Amino acid sequence: MCRNIRPLNNFHPPATSDEVSAAALQYVRKVSGSTHPSQVNQAAFDRAVVAIAAETQRLLDALVTTAPPKDRETEAAKRKARAEARYAR
Repeated sequence: MCRNIRPLNNFHPPATSDEVSAAALQYVRKVSGSTHPSQVNQAAFDRAVVAIAAETQRLLDALVTTAPPKDRETEAAKRKARAEARYAR
């Protein structure tokens, strides 16, 4: 999985539409191999981002879990600690 795409399920507060759209954009960039599509491909690129964001939101709305919600700040601190350990000089 792309490192820039973060898990969005089971967080308090729930994922925002901006987070879902950002994940969709990262996915489309990864699959297409392009961060900035040409003008010819821009419409297809944008349609894919919108469609994937909508499906992602439907998925998140449908998922059920019994685990307690994760705290965003705690998870961010864990990611930062992992990155520091990974890139320690």
